[in-house]
Amino acid sequence: MIRIRNLNKSYGRHRVLKDISIDIEPGQVIGYIGPNGAGKSTTVKILAGMLGDFTGEVFVKGMDIRKEPVAVKALIGFVPELAELYDVLTPYEFLMLMGALYNLPEDVASERAVRMMDAFGLGGDLNQRMDTFSKGMRQKVLIASGLLHNPEVLILDEPLSGLDANGVILVKELIGRLAKGGKTIFYCSHMMDVVEKVSDRIILIDQGEVVADGRLEELRQMQNKSSLEDIFAGLTATDSTREACQKLLGVFD
Repeated sequence: MIRIRNLNKSYGRHRVLKDISIDIEPGQVIGYIGPNGAGKSTTVKILAGMLGDFTGEVFVKGMDIRKEPVAVKALIGFVPELAELYDVLTPYEFLMLMGALYNLPEDVASERAVRMMDAFGLGGDLNQRMDTFSKGMRQKVLIASGLLHNPEVLILDEPLSGLDANGVILVKELIGRLAKGGKTIFYCSHMMDVVEKVSDRIILIDQGEVVADGRLEELRQMQNKSSLEDIFAGLTATDSTREACQKLLGVFD
C-alpha cells in the first residue's frame, strides 16, 4: 500500500531523512517512533503530500505522490498533531466542509458527520461553535474529519492528544477494527505503551535513519529488552542525554 525508496530530505545543510526505505502492506498498523528531531513529522508531511521537495520515491497504492498528488490525497486520511480548526464553525459545518473537499455527496457527508459526532459523545454539541470546545473535544472533531471520506490509508500523528481515558480507549479500539477491515494505519506517537498495544510492526528512526524495524516480539529478542520503552532508550539514548539528566538532578544538590 505504501512504498518508500531512498527517501531523503534536507532543510538547508541539515539532512533530516537519510535513505529511508519502507514497504507497508494493506491492513498493517505501523508504529513510527523516534526522538524529537528524528524525522518523524517530516516523513508524515511527505506521505500526506504536504512536502514535495525531497529526493527518492514515494508510492501509495502504486501511485507516485509527486505525479498524482490529488489522487493520492483522496486515499489518505490525515490527523495531524497540531491542527487549526475553524473555531467559528460548528462540528457539523466543519465536517460538511471537509466532505465537500473530498467530493462526498452532501447527504452522505451529513449522515456520517451526525453519526460520528454521536459516537464520539458530541451529538449534543453538533451545532455549537468550536471556539467553546476543550482540546479533547476538538481532537475528536479532527479525528472524525480524517475518517469522514473512508480513506484507505490513515496517518495519525499523536491522535490521542487531549483525549480523556474513554476517548483513548475508543480510538485504540477503532484503530484495531480499521486495520482488520483492511485499512493501512501509519501511527506516530511518543506514548510507548499505546504504540505497543496498537501496532503490528514498529519502525524506530533516529537522526533520520531507520534503526529498528519489526514486530515488537522480534525487537524484544533482538535487543534483549522487555518493553518498547527500554528498546527505544537503548537505541536512541546518548551519553549527552544521561549527562543532561544528571545536571538537572544536580540543581537540587
